[in-house]
This record gives sequence, C-alpha cells and structure tokens, in this order.
Amino acid sequence: MSNSRIALVTGGTGGIGTAICKKLAAMGHRVATNYRNAEKAKAWQAQLKSQGVEVAIVPGDVASPESAASMIKAVEAELGQVDILVNNAGITRDGTFHKMSPDQWMEVINTNLNSCYNVTRAVIEGMRDRKWGRILQISSINGQKGQYGQANYAASKAGMHGFTISLAQENAKFGITVNTISPGYVATDMVMAVPEEVRAKIAAQIPVGRLGSPDEIAYAVGFFIPEEAAWITGANLSINGGHYMGW
Repeated sequence: MSNSRIALVTGGTGGIGTAICKKLAAMGHRVATNYRNAEKAKAWQAQLKSQGVEVAIVPGDVASPESAASMIKAVEAELGQVDILVNNAGITRDGTFHKMSPDQWMEVINTNLNSCYNVTRAVIEGMRDRKWGRILQISSINGQKGQYGQANYAASKAGMHGFTISLAQENAKFGITVNTISPGYVATDMVMAVPEEVRAKIAAQIPVGRLGSPDEIAYAVGFFIPEEAAWITGANLSINGGHYMGW
C-alpha cells in the first residue's frame, strides 16, 4: 500500500510488543523487532508467520548504544529506513529502595530509559531528513502514580515522558510526532503468572473491573500513526481502565 512505512518495535516479542507488531503489520507497515535470544525469537517469528504476520527480527540489546546502532543498521539493510519507532522494551527489578542494589537500579534505567536515547538517536536524523516520523514511548501507570517496590521502574517510566515532550518540541517542524502511552495493568503472561487472588485485588481497584488486553494498547499505538494524527505530539495517553485519572 502507498502509505506503508518501516516500523521498529523494541521488545516486540513480549505480550504488548507482539500485539503492537501485529497491529502495525495489519495497518500495512513493514515491521521489525529486536532479540537477544535467537532461538526464542525465531520460534516467535515462525508462530506469527503461521498467523499470516511477517515481522523481521534482528539482534540488538537496547541498553547498549553500540548494539542499538548495529540493530538499526540491520533493520535498514533488511527493510529500509525506520519511519515509525515504538520504544517498548522494558524490564523490572523490583525491591524496596532502601535495599535496592546498584545493579537493580542501573539495569532498569539502562533498559527502560537509556534505551530511548540509544535507539531514537540512531533514527532521528533520518526522520528529520525525510520530514516524517512517528516516535512512541510505552511508559506505565506506575510512572504516573508510583508503586511500592518500584522506585527504579517508576523513575524510568516517568523519565520517558520528559524525553517525549522535549523531543516533540525539537522535531515538530520536521513532520515528526513524539508521544507517550501509559498502560495500566495488562493481562500479559508476566501479569497472569501472578497468583489469581493478587490479580483479583488489582482488578478490584480498576473502575472498569478488569485487566487490560495487549490488543487495547496496540490499538492506541495504531491511533498515533496515520496522517490524521499529525497534530498530536507531546501527549501522554493513559490506558488503564480508570485506575489512575489525571489531567
């Protein structure tokens, strides 16, 4: 299709990442994601292919500037220059702050926040040259309201939006929009592994009365991509079933 673009979704093999990859592919875009475990990534890719979804996979550790730059070169070699970037990669290393080790802090900051610099830096100049781009950060409700035992995670996710609103100002005149999506508690494999009674307590705090689905987050990503969304930049879209409501 004529408006097909090249999209990179970091951390695309996870629950939300997979849904985003599928959504962008369904919109007609050519999609790539990164991996650190080749065997798992190839199995994931094959599973999607059996569903009629083509996603290119390239090696890359988003926490490393050098690895992120190599990852972008690999995507460009296989598909072309990246027009749509979804900074979705994220990890947790939970623990109360007074017992948190330097490694627990730095691993989360490097993977969740520094990755936004590492990956976006490698594509931003091309987007500016071509006068078009879409950059999305997948943040979290816990970056807005905080969470016990997640000082590192909350700091990284809150930092994403500071990155978003600065980058949005710098690149608005170049046809590039930069936005944040902040999901609440979503029924990914990681969340569903939590004991049922704990999940029930979480759901009870959500006005809608349930966890979100990865597809609902992917829908929001799709919303920001078309030309009709070109006037939306520097925004943060909360998708949490009413769990946290702010301006």
